[in-house]
Amino acid sequence: MKLFTMDDLSYRGTHQGVHSWDHPEGDTPYYWHPDWLHIAEDALGIHPKADIDVPEGETATEEHAKAAIIKHLNEKNNG
Repeated sequence: MKLFTMDDLSYRGTHQGVHSWDHPEGDTPYYWHPDWLHIAEDALGIHPKADIDVPEGETATEEHAKAAIIKHLNEKNNG
């Protein structure tokens, strides 16, 4: 099975602080806001898709969010 990488994500931009990415495995994007510790399937963050792994003492960043999206896609696709 194909493993996804960061290159497979297409950044859609940010709206009111919420970042979003398209991906090759679906018709709905992933969303993330710096205050969230998860990625979501909606811009309000009400429907989490996966937690973000953030080392203790660090703040969640866009890179953490992208890593969580890739991990979620790969687990879903290969799980």
